[in-house]
Amino acid sequence: MTNTPKFIFVTGGVMSGLGKGIVASSIAKLLQLCGLKVTCIKIDPYLNYDAGTMNPLTHGEVFVTDDGGECDMDIGNYERFLNTSLKSSHNLTAGRIFSNVIGLEREGKYLGQCVQIIPHITDEIKKQLRKISLEENLEIMVVECGGTVGDIESLPFLEALRQMELEDGYTNTFFVHVTLAPVLDAVGEQKTKPTQHSVQELRRIGIQPDLLAVRCRTPLTRETIRKISLFASIPTECVMSSHDAPSIYSVPKILFDQGITKVISKSLNLDLTPRILKWNKIASSFLKFDGSVKIAIIGKYVDLKDSYVSVSQAVLHSGAKFSKEIIIDWIDSERLEFSGSNKSGIYDNPKLLECLRKFDGILVPGGFGSRGSEGIINSCNFARVNDIPFLGICFGFQLAIVEYARNVCKLADANSTEINSKTNNPVVLYMPEQKQIKTMGGTMRLGLHNIQIKPGSIASKIYRKHVVQKRHRHRYEFNQEYRDLIESNGMRFTGSSDAGKRIEILEIPGHKFFLGIQYHGEFHSRPGFPEPAFENFIKAAVENKKVTRKLT
Repeated sequence: MTNTPKFIFVTGGVMSGLGKGIVASSIAKLLQLCGLKVTCIKIDPYLNYDAGTMNPLTHGEVFVTDDGGECDMDIGNYERFLNTSLKSSHNLTAGRIFSNVIGLEREGKYLGQCVQIIPHITDEIKKQLRKISLEENLEIMVVECGGTVGDIESLPFLEALRQMELEDGYTNTFFVHVTLAPVLDAVGEQKTKPTQHSVQELRRIGIQPDLLAVRCRTPLTRETIRKISLFASIPTECVMSSHDAPSIYSVPKILFDQGITKVISKSLNLDLTPRILKWNKIASSFLKFDGSVKIAIIGKYVDLKDSYVSVSQAVLHSGAKFSKEIIIDWIDSERLEFSGSNKSGIYDNPKLLECLRKFDGILVPGGFGSRGSEGIINSCNFARVNDIPFLGICFGFQLAIVEYARNVCKLADANSTEINSKTNNPVVLYMPEQKQIKTMGGTMRLGLHNIQIKPGSIASKIYRKHVVQKRHRHRYEFNQEYRDLIESNGMRFTGSSDAGKRIEILEIPGHKFFLGIQYHGEFHSRPGFPEPAFENFIKAAVENKKVTRKLT
């Protein structure tokens, strides 16, 4: 369509958490439905090189790409909406930019120059964006700038985007600004001042937005649109209501119905007609249900749901496949901790775990460290003993082995060396190659690895393949010195990688559904195309509910 890639820049104002990532993903999806080759880039102005060392309770999930990048969770949104795999280069951080510039300075590339934010940092930002657009032969790139207008750390990135508009021309660049129109309970009307001030701040640094996506609880009223248009100097048709939706996958239709593709078409001189019916069918599957299932997600970071956003989305994708509403109860694993267990494997105070009996399925996602680990082990035991469908991911996979070793194989002190480095029975231990690594960032076993699945296993029925590729993020693994003992007591290890060196899948035959996976299957789940382990877990939860209902 065009030899010159076009850029859509998505910025945010007023406050964080307005949903820039969903707006960016939705715009990219609509452009993709128009037949354009499009991708998304996330700019994060923090000085971390990547998201790998950041606390999920403050920053949200660390999303892992095929090439092993530890990225912002919005990369996961982009992948799910576009149904494509992105590279780690699609998460551009200030840390990465400054590191590149300092590296060039040390090599003498700027010899004789005083290296400054402008032009050297801004030039590097533009260089990275244009490099990706050319390497991937893109027609349009949607660039989301993290943070909010007015943040000191965001200024170099916004300046770079302003320069790109000047250099590439107004028909090749388009600015979308995401703002907020709150409603005060005492007044009851949509307030436009936050949006007005946010746009003023953006204009102060030289950027005039072409379109506003205004977050609000209910659709913007005509009067609100008129006021925003007047005070922000933006045509009314370019003020879009980005109101609350029952599903994030409904947002492309909400924006399309307001004419966003027409506005972009006119500004960028494109002929855009999205084939939206297929997407609308997928989106509607998240709205129409013929029942529900209750799933307990037991983890260490449940105080911030975004810590497990890919897990929750994978569960929702699977629920939509079966037309079931997924009701998630987030349970802090520390709540399930208590001391001691007797020889029969029944814990001293089972009443603390009785809350789990009401769920149709129990899921334990990834995590790190000793805090809350005994609560996870207790929940693994409860799911196994009470025959409740169970899915354990990464840390959940490892602690399911610990539970089984303790209570079935009678190794009372079995543990992971991550939790107790002095345990006499380290059924999960530090990966040997990790012992030589001193740094933390980007040093785990990361990214895509081939997994061989044992024929005739439950896993082979789930994946219908003998080899699958899945993403990883871990430092600890199952100690295969205990394999014979554990398998002789009924658990089966049916998936492996690195020529059998690492165990990737565990299952318990005869259980309604008991599966543990070392990899992160959630990163490959898409709306309309749920990841098979999650899909079969939810299928088992649906069947479990039917059986439970009959018994009661």
